[in-house]
Amino acid sequence: MSVELIFRLVGMVVFGVLGAYLGNYIGISTDQSPIFAATLLGLVGMLFGLIMTPYFTTRPVRAIRRILLSVSTQTLTSGLTGLVVGLVIAALLSFPLSLLPSPFGEILPFVAVLVFGYFGIAIFVMRQTDLSSLIRLTPARSTEDESSSTQPTYRTVLLDTSVIIDGRIADIARTGFLVGTLLIPRFVLNELQFIADSSDNLRRQRGRRGIEVISQLQKDTSTPLRISDMDVEGVREVDDKLVVLARQLRCPILTNDYNLNRIAELQGVSVLNVNELANAVKLVFLPGESMEVNVIQEGKESGQGVGYLDDGTMVVVEDGRNYLNKKIDVTVTKVLQTAAGRMIFGRLEKEG
Repeated sequence: MSVELIFRLVGMVVFGVLGAYLGNYIGISTDQSPIFAATLLGLVGMLFGLIMTPYFTTRPVRAIRRILLSVSTQTLTSGLTGLVVGLVIAALLSFPLSLLPSPFGEILPFVAVLVFGYFGIAIFVMRQTDLSSLIRLTPARSTEDESSSTQPTYRTVLLDTSVIIDGRIADIARTGFLVGTLLIPRFVLNELQFIADSSDNLRRQRGRRGIEVISQLQKDTSTPLRISDMDVEGVREVDDKLVVLARQLRCPILTNDYNLNRIAELQGVSVLNVNELANAVKLVFLPGESMEVNVIQEGKESGQGVGYLDDGTMVVVEDGRNYLNKKIDVTVTKVLQTAAGRMIFGRLEKEG
């Protein structure tokens, strides 16, 4: 039995009793049949309680819960601090304001509480970034504080479904280069579960690999992982929810989805792209340098052979067709950077 159904039944009983008492009172006052009036209003009260009770009990609580889940910890802390400061200022002004002539002495203290409470919340939330930076700089620094101040500032990083399925995030987190707390919203986890339950064999394997990656991240203590129930109301697409949530939390999105990357950048959300990271850490070869390549297939042009480096970079070798499945020494002649990645062109090294 759900909580909402319990509240509906309780409300039905309470409003039914109240309706019966009201009907009995009206029947006595108007010389009508008290039993008929009590029965009629009792039934109306029961119907009203059954239908309307959730709208002033469970529904407002759920709405408040959703709002609190969508607000970042920094914003919530700043708002509560601003409220306390505003109430303190209002309390200090309440005594002199109460000395004013009636009715100002009775009204203005209450107005001061509302005004200063609102402005306290508004000011602290609007300036939360500046205030947090100020708090980090103002405390007196001991030797221990000075050593800890050199540590990096930790942040939250939202994970996309595609980057979880990709799997490289586990290796990146294990190296320690990714600083901060990895955050997986519940709707991303639900999408991953939906993919893992797909009837298509390939999609099912991808979804299960993503779940295994999350398990690896949870076991890895170098980078904290947190699964949150935060959600975005009024938005259906997972990518759109991630962008809105990233704006609310003021944090980047870790992904390798090109479309999500573009949408997030257009809306001012910073993106950490795994593919860009992979391209950035590839070995750099300049024309004239030498490398060893295993030719594994023929090229598009006549006589060309194609091989790949350990990082996946394609190497096109002139006159390499006769060296299939052999390792040969190649001299780099040209390097091209394309949207799909980097390509290296080379020729066979001359012997002697």
